[in-house]
Amino acid sequence: MKLLRPLLLACSLLFMATAHAEKTTIAAAADLKFAMDEIVATFKKANPADEVEVIYGSSGKFHTQIQQGAPYDLYFSADIGFPRELAKAGLAASEVRPYAFGRIVLWSASLDATKMTLASLADPKITRIAIANPKHAPYGKRAEEALRASGLWEKIEPKLVYGENIAHTAQFVQTGNAQVGIVALALAISPELANKGGYWLIPDNLHEPLEQGFVITKRAEGNALARRFADYMSSKPARAVMTKYGFVLPGEVASK
Repeated sequence: MKLLRPLLLACSLLFMATAHAEKTTIAAAADLKFAMDEIVATFKKANPADEVEVIYGSSGKFHTQIQQGAPYDLYFSADIGFPRELAKAGLAASEVRPYAFGRIVLWSASLDATKMTLASLADPKITRIAIANPKHAPYGKRAEEALRASGLWEKIEPKLVYGENIAHTAQFVQTGNAQVGIVALALAISPELANKGGYWLIPDNLHEPLEQGFVITKRAEGNALARRFADYMSSKPARAVMTKYGFVLPGEVASK
């Protein structure tokens, strides 16, 4: 009997830990890939029993999927307008929280983008330029705005190749399927791309602000983990990671 007591105690503790473990699923804009991975890792250090799954993709497509009942508990959009629309439609269980402003850059793995400007894209030697699809990707929409504001859209539109999201766009450039691309600063300075190419920061006065926001979805109304993670995004560790990847936090001033 004495031998059984430790075993029963261990089983009881395991059951209690399992019973209190929670799961939440996050739909996040592709520009958050590296930053969010780090934030989730730091969150899980303090909450090892909880399961946080992150799916990355196009903000616009996630917006449509959530309207159709997709099982996402938190939705991080590269355009704060999408979660605001969900809230208006009664599909949110929280207020919409702004979490960052994104920046766009010219990035290339084969050319010296640090010495380029948008005008460089009109060079006949550059025949393939990657941007995210403006129809559903906020970064693509801002890229189009910057090109139009610079009077370059009509000249370079025939050269454009479109990524499904901003990560797919960067992949086009990384693999040589495009000579240069307009991508997220957060990806250009990530561990995966920082040593494979250079970038030029596109002035943010050429496009509308890339204000980004997130919301807890209606399906997660009773998900305590979703709320705890939402609150964690305002913590010093989470904010430090966002700053590390070039995001401008609400209330801060972007460098030109």
